[in-house]
Order: sequence, then C-alpha cells, then structure tokens
Amino acid sequence: MGDTTLTIVMVVVLAALIFFMFRNSRKRQKEASETRSKMVPGVDVMTNFGLYGKLLSINEDDNIAEIETSPGNIVRVHRQVLARVVEPKVDEPVESEPAVAELNEDHAITASEPEFGERLDDAHKPGAKKSDD
Repeated sequence: MGDTTLTIVMVVVLAALIFFMFRNSRKRQKEASETRSKMVPGVDVMTNFGLYGKLLSINEDDNIAEIETSPGNIVRVHRQVLARVVEPKVDEPVESEPAVAELNEDHAITASEPEFGERLDDAHKPGAKKSDD
C-alpha cells in the first residue's frame, strides 16, 4: 500500500512539472514573437550585451541585423542578440513632498518629524549636562 501511494504521488508531481514546463515554454514563445513583431527598421533597440542604437535593417535569411549606434556608425550583429525595443521614457510629474515643519497658532514652527540624524533627547540643548561630565 505504501509503495503504490508513493508511486502515485511521484507521477502526480512529474505531471505537474511537465505541465509547468510546457506552460512556461509557450509563454516564452509568445513573448519572443511579440518582441520580433516590434523589431522593425527605425525603432531604438538594445542588444543582449547592452549596445543601444537604431535598427536599420534585419536580414532574416542571413540572421544579420544592422544597428546605427551613432550617426554614421553601423554595427552588424546576429539577429538573435536583439534583446528588446527601447520605449521612449515618459516623465511622470513629481509630487511635492510634504513640509516637515508646521506653524501652530502662535506662528511658531514645530517639527512634525525629526530630520535624519537629529537627536530627540535634550542633551544637545545649551546648558544641558553631558552624561560623561
């Protein structure tokens, strides 16, 4: 009885592993086809080794891509090193940070939060005794 249970569990685990392997494989193939469809001449691309440039042409038969890294400099690379299409970066508006100090009714400034490195005890005030005195 114990051997059959162990065998059934092992078969179920093996089936689950095979299922996830096929699922991940399909997912990678789908992502690769989407990337290939975006790779058209004129887009900015990045290679696997970090080279940025504008894609000039792709030769599917010879697996060669031509990238212009700067005006007049053309690099020929294997088509499979094209890692991704570089999307233009959109700057998000920066929200202003809330003020640390606030005014109370007497127009005196009170700190709502201590600054980085600010001491919270009274030892730093003038006339206060230090612990080693």
